[in-house]
Formats: sequence, C-alpha cells, structure tokens
Amino acid sequence: MWKKFFTRHPVQTVMGHRIPEPRLTGMAVLWALIYLGLPLLAVGMLIDGLIQLATGVCTGLWCYF
Repeated sequence: MWKKFFTRHPVQTVMGHRIPEPRLTGMAVLWALIYLGLPLLAVGMLIDGLIQLATGVCTGLWCYF
C-alpha cells in the first residue's frame, strides 16, 4: 500500500511539452494551517483554560508572559 505513495509516475507530455508534477503551493500550506492549525490551537486553549479554572494553576504558554 505504501509503495504507491512513493513511486514516481511517468512523465506526461502534451504536444512534446513536459507537464510539471503537482506540488504544494504557498496558498495550500496557508489553508492547511487555517483549517488544521486554528482548531487545534482553540482546543488546546480550551483545555488549558479548563485546567486553570479547576486547579488554579496556569499551564498555558501565555503564563510565561
């Protein structure tokens, strides 16, 4: 199963011109950070806030500032 992810596909050409391989763009990385990073950050902040409310001890990164 893993082999299909690591094998290279044959070079595709159209009228003799080589088509570039698909790659990640800066905008794709930005949207991945927005859709994956922000929810994880929000969940982490919620957990830190609940721990602080329950125990009175700040466990978040913002405690050092």
